Amino acid sequence: MSPSSKPVDGSATRVISFGPFSLLPDQRQLLEVDKLLNIGSRAFDILLALVERPGELISKEELMARVWPNVYVEPANLTVHVAALRRVLGDGREGHRYLVNIPGRGYRFVAPVSLEDRKSPRPPQQPVQRHSHNLPNQITRLVGRADTSRALATFLSNDRLLTIVGPGGIGKTSIALAVADEVAGSYEHGVWLVDLARISDPDMLPGALGSVLGLDTPPGTTLPVLAQSLRGRQMLLVLDNCEHAAEAAASLAVHMLQASSGARILATSREPLRAEGERRYRLPSLEVPPVSAQLTAAEAMRFSAVELFVERTAARLDGFELSDHDAPVVVDLCRKLDGNPLAIELAVGRIDTFGVHGLSARLNGGLRLLSGGYRTALPRHQTLRAMLDWSFDWLPESERLVLSRLAIFTGEFVLEAAIAVASSDDIAAVEVADAVVSLVAKSLVNADISDKEPKYRLLEITRDYALEKLQESYEFDLVARRYAEYLRGAREASNC
Repeated sequence: MSPSSKPVDGSATRVISFGPFSLLPDQRQLLEVDKLLNIGSRAFDILLALVERPGELISKEELMARVWPNVYVEPANLTVHVAALRRVLGDGREGHRYLVNIPGRGYRFVAPVSLEDRKSPRPPQQPVQRHSHNLPNQITRLVGRADTSRALATFLSNDRLLTIVGPGGIGKTSIALAVADEVAGSYEHGVWLVDLARISDPDMLPGALGSVLGLDTPPGTTLPVLAQSLRGRQMLLVLDNCEHAAEAAASLAVHMLQASSGARILATSREPLRAEGERRYRLPSLEVPPVSAQLTAAEAMRFSAVELFVERTAARLDGFELSDHDAPVVVDLCRKLDGNPLAIELAVGRIDTFGVHGLSARLNGGLRLLSGGYRTALPRHQTLRAMLDWSFDWLPESERLVLSRLAIFTGEFVLEAAIAVASSDDIAAVEVADAVVSLVAKSLVNADISDKEPKYRLLEITRDYALEKLQESYEFDLVARRYAEYLRGAREASNC
């Protein structure tokens, strides 16, 4: 007997249960255990239609007629709301399946369903009431960062200034917002986001902060004056995208922390602020399988980069599921993209044009393919080239030279090799060493200090960009010759 056909006492509350979820049709509520979930009205109607007839194939036409009665809508609307419903349920995570798409036909609810009548149902736990904040609601699920989010929240309870550091597109803003939302209830005077990417002049920072906090900040207000006006406030400031105004952000953080013992600062930047009391957390890429791994689809999905690729692809190609045949190609794609979330998102933006195999073949063409980000994103997040331009344009000329010359290395290199290929009449060896140190700090060069001698490398997407810059400078042949001479000298030295 289906849930909808069982008679229900009018004084009781009908509850449809599956997995950890309870659906209350009369109250139009979806609970996970006792936690009330946010679910759109259309997604709720789709879920109700499916759970009322578990195991049955319900056509797309029937679902659309029920959810949008007497209104014509494009089939894509159904796809969008089904994708949102899957995100709420965590469909596909840890092997839990609820909705299955039958391509070209419709959907089937595949989880076991039970029905009960609760005379006195437990009241659902209402969403936690947040104090004042200006944090945006996140539209997409944050993949592969749950442990990191919990760890950073713990750090923030002990450290008053925490900076999340990493290259562009790695997800610094997303994880900072997730952490801020998680701890928001701990701050009496709220959690406030200040996006420094929108501030062209660091001197505008006090006014920008005052505006965010709703203060009347006259022109020329200094940081010490602003900080004193906030004395005693228990609040969290999220300073996002600090790299081009690191000095001003560091000064703001120090003044705020000195003025108010209840204040905390959570910053994101491509390089540390180098402020007193700063704890730095370098955000790693999403996990990708090792080069030698030969994985099935199920095994590959345990790696967060692959999980993100598949989840975003499924949102564009309804019914997409990773197969064992496609798994090696998707793993290779994620590896070429260094597990960078933005790069993966941009690559998926072309999936409905080229497919998985075509996308892999064309990715070797460089950065041109990685474009077409969300229209609402900042310009530098709409293409990978724009993101790298943002980093490159803020570099001093010496660091631009060194970064482009380091692109000659296809893998790891030591500092001695970097000096050999990058130093010249226009930049001395000691300047090359200083530039490498700075590029590591700015997340443009990776450093592995686990061995006796540190080793460095450029991420693939950074190397592709820097190689273009090297070729544009007409220095490629000269730098390649230096590299060959260095290799010959190293080989001769090892034979002695």
